[in-house]
Amino acid sequence: MNALLAQIGPDGWNLGLSLALLGRLLLAAFLGGVIGLERELSGKPAGLRTNLLICVGAALLMELSIGIAALANAENVRHGTSFRADPARIAAQIVSGIGFLGAGTILQARGNIVGLTTAATIWVVAAIGMAVGAQAYVEAIGATVLVYASLALLARVEHVLVQRRGTRRYIISLEPDPEVLESVENAFRNEGMRVETSSVEKSAERYEAAFDVSGPSIVHKRVVRELIARSEIQRITRAL
Repeated sequence: MNALLAQIGPDGWNLGLSLALLGRLLLAAFLGGVIGLERELSGKPAGLRTNLLICVGAALLMELSIGIAALANAENVRHGTSFRADPARIAAQIVSGIGFLGAGTILQARGNIVGLTTAATIWVVAAIGMAVGAQAYVEAIGATVLVYASLALLARVEHVLVQRRGTRRYIISLEPDPEVLESVENAFRNEGMRVETSSVEKSAERYEAAFDVSGPSIVHKRVVRELIARSEIQRITRAL
């Protein structure tokens, strides 16, 4: 706060011309760009430019929020009033705005919710920008390293664990009969496998169901062979 007050001259607030402010915006651009680059290389919808702009925007709004409050408080002290402006007034709106932006990245497709990681990334990138704007540089850099490691490294760990567990997704087209659908689920469960029905698309000609099945690889193959041999099963496609 003292640094901000020092930049407020008798002619008003000149933070916009401050080299320190420009440096903070560049730092925010770099940190947001690091995370955005990982998202871009992973083929996610919110990539380099999106995360960079969010981080810079959050840093600038945080800076404005603190700076305007500092200017208002300096004027109040000059005029002998006891009113104190809230430095978090503008910054608080960042959280609300990012909530709407993040919600726009969450989609429901074929019974699955996608985009949650992208939404969470947008949210945390905004928080990093706010930390830069508040001059909490160590916290901002540390959060960036942690987020990047989570996105880049944990995705690989997650992939290995999924493969070891033997979780697969099957898209099965079958006769439009609820009993046939139930018999498919039971075919997996009777072998001790865990099965979840992700979605079922129904039409007059057929049902198309998505199953997430966990179990040993050899059991997967045996059950799939049994299902393919059934006349009521039209097609089985492995999606995962």
